[in-house]
Amino acid sequence: MQQSGAAGGHGCALCPLLGVLFFQGIYIVLSLEIKADAHVRGYVGENIKLKCTFKSTSSVTDKLTIDWTYRPPSSSRTESIFHYQSFQYPTTAGTFRDRISWVGDVYKGDASISISNPTIKDNGTFSCAVKNPPDVHHNIPVTELTVTERGFGTMLSSVALLSILVFIPSAVVVVLLLVRMGRKSAGLKKRSRSGYKKSSIEVSDDTDQEEENDCMAKLCVRCAECLDSDYEETY
Repeated sequence: MQQSGAAGGHGCALCPLLGVLFFQGIYIVLSLEIKADAHVRGYVGENIKLKCTFKSTSSVTDKLTIDWTYRPPSSSRTESIFHYQSFQYPTTAGTFRDRISWVGDVYKGDASISISNPTIKDNGTFSCAVKNPPDVHHNIPVTELTVTERGFGTMLSSVALLSILVFIPSAVVVVLLLVRMGRKSAGLKKRSRSGYKKSSIEVSDDTDQEEENDCMAKLCVRCAECLDSDYEETY
């Protein structure tokens, strides 16, 4: 009985240690978290970005690896299309040959790639896997890609949006400039008219001056007549 109790005592003594190890194990498993867009929609011929980000409790080293895989619709077959470890290694064979570009930054937790010249045949499921030892256990998110032809309605909406963003503001600016120029022109005309308009005092002064000029003219004529009369009397 004593040995059994001792064994039970040792078991209880190990319980806290096992608990700590258990929680540490969970922490290690969940220490690397990866996120990716669940659904991405693209258009034929237009570059598509597949976004993938990760968070790790360990510093990024040259041991970090990133792997992108592709699985076609209604198929269990997967193919590697991109690998990263210090350098970029896009696939050189298969459907995505020479069409995968690296647009991520591992030091910012970005593992994104880009697909150039996509076609409808690129539809399928993409997976992003990241390992940053000692963080190697993580979730593997998947992204469903749907590539379609850009329809006339979509193009029309793009043109309409471009018109709204470019032409309408330009038209508003032109109208405001025209209104401002019109107001300025009206102000100049008003000033010019007010500048040539004479006040009542100026009008009376002009009248007095005209009367004085008339008087002087009459006086000059009278003097001339007097001189003429004196000249005739001497004869």
